[in-house]
Amino acid sequence: MISQNLVYLRKSKKVSLEELAEAIGVSRQAISKWENGETIPDLPNTIALANFYNITVDDLISRKTENSDGRYVFGMVTVGDRGQVVIPKKAREVFGISAGDNLIVLGDTNQGGMALAKVNAEAFNYFMDGEKNDSNQNK
Repeated sequence: MISQNLVYLRKSKKVSLEELAEAIGVSRQAISKWENGETIPDLPNTIALANFYNITVDDLISRKTENSDGRYVFGMVTVGDRGQVVIPKKAREVFGISAGDNLIVLGDTNQGGMALAKVNAEAFNYFMDGEKNDSNQNK
């Protein structure tokens, strides 16, 4: 869990690997290994990380990624060369996502965000057919 927390905290603070490494006195490679879960920081570095992010060591190590209302932060994903993303295992488990499931890609250019949602294919097609009919009636 610490690796996910480290990625989340660094990305949310918009800090580069190099900036964080310099701030706590370690190499960029060390930060990368901690974030990838290859190794974990020793106690002095864990304390330095907690101080850097202004959180407790306990929060750094065991910060929950689920809110009490069922909202989650599953971590960051990277888009591959061909646009593919790997949905984190925990997200697949929580939402019952399996190979072959249909996901809808939603976006809002005004807010600058996008999301994936698991939907029933029939419901999506029904919704999209309604959208087409609405746009044809407006012509």
